[in-house]
Amino acid sequence: MDDVEGFREFVHTRLRRLSHVAYLLTGDHHAAEDLVQVTLIKVAAKWPRVSAARDPDAYVRKILYHANISAWRRWRRVREEPTADLPDKPGERDETNHAVRRLMLEAALAKLTPRQRAVLVLRYFEDLSEADTSVILGCSVGTVKSQTHHALSRLRILAPDLADLVDGSEVLV
Repeated sequence: MDDVEGFREFVHTRLRRLSHVAYLLTGDHHAAEDLVQVTLIKVAAKWPRVSAARDPDAYVRKILYHANISAWRRWRRVREEPTADLPDKPGERDETNHAVRRLMLEAALAKLTPRQRAVLVLRYFEDLSEADTSVILGCSVGTVKSQTHHALSRLRILAPDLADLVDGSEVLV
């Protein structure tokens, strides 16, 4: 299989997952599409080296998270300000309850710093260890632990109705 075909196969098998992770990081479909596009452009430029690596997924994941932080740094001056008004408590219907909880979680995640959000996505959505998370983010394990602690504490304040998610009785996303 040549490099071009190998890259196409890689993208075909992982695009959905990359898109989902990018959406969780950005909280916006358009920004997520841009993030995936930037990531895949960087990967394509170095595909022979990436494909020869032991774990190309880890390499691509690291590029995705770093590209997200870089994009955030460029646009951080245009930030949304958090509001004091929290969404109403979810209703009794199970379908709407789940949808409302997801929206509340998205809104709360959007108020975290990009690094806190990245740590939560890597630890709870990607199910990575603290050590793997620290390698991807280029920081120490202690930083991952403290960022996780601060992010979960902030989520408890921003969305107290989601305390069962933050306390670990349900899967985050």
